Amino acid sequence: MPITLDSARGIFPGTLSADAVPALTARFNQLSAEDQLAWTWFAFLEMGKTITIAAPGAASMQFAEATLEQVKKMSFPEQTQVMCDLANHADTPICRTYAAWSPNIKLGFWYQLGQWMEQGIVAPIPAGYQLSANASAVLQSLREMDQGQQITVLRNSVVDMGFDPEKLDGTTRVAEPVVAPTELSQRTQVTIEGINNATVLNYMNNLNANDFGTLITLFAPDGALQPPFQRPIVGKEAVLRFFQEECQNLKLIPERGISEPTDDGYTQVKVTGKVQTPWFGAAVGMNMAWRFLINPEGKIFFVAIDLLASPKELLNLVR
Repeated sequence: MPITLDSARGIFPGTLSADAVPALTARFNQLSAEDQLAWTWFAFLEMGKTITIAAPGAASMQFAEATLEQVKKMSFPEQTQVMCDLANHADTPICRTYAAWSPNIKLGFWYQLGQWMEQGIVAPIPAGYQLSANASAVLQSLREMDQGQQITVLRNSVVDMGFDPEKLDGTTRVAEPVVAPTELSQRTQVTIEGINNATVLNYMNNLNANDFGTLITLFAPDGALQPPFQRPIVGKEAVLRFFQEECQNLKLIPERGISEPTDDGYTQVKVTGKVQTPWFGAAVGMNMAWRFLINPEGKIFFVAIDLLASPKELLNLVR
């Protein structure tokens, strides 16, 4: 039977991903707009006690600056309405502008709003505000997750706001400039227990070096990448855009893996380890798995990136 994208997605079926993340994100999306905003505020305040959220870089903030200044000049009721519109996916100029931004710009926007809420510049959550029973339950579920899953839910909660980007006709996507790759002399090489596959090792090394131009050459023309809890991204152009918009300055720390031949000369490889993001740095390592299907020419036909259900899944390398 020929290898297809559907069959590739089924490799290493015993991998247990953190299904609690999309489940909790769905529960969050069912809250009222007011509860979503309050929940986000309370969640960030609570996480701030144990995790330091890094200030966004200037490149992320410059694209949000005009909108932030517009919000800053509004009255408190108008500011609250803007945030409610974002939570309600309303069709407004600000919601449309927001929808065209890359995830990092959206995160930077909310980071600045949070700073201004603390300073009294942007409408804060009213003193003594009580979350609804549903919102309180969603917050308690967040508390019970590990930190890597917590930051993923929080990221999803703001990245998914705004107007539906699929309905933006002719609007140009807005992303911060792609950072220059790390100089060759400054790069470090990963080692992965049980893995000597050059394609997999080069994938990790080039991603850590922000060398997306070299990284994308590792993919077959019809290669695909499946981010956590998303549909596969198919084709080298689309995969490259994903790397440039969402993977800058990540630190991949692969630990161990397994490699085995499969049908039609392909090789399937599973690697587990951790990922650190620039938003939370070394404070949080997300427990991850990478499931590769390498074609006979040594190119990546498919790679799935999984946020794991628990730290013990780092040792789960069986088929």
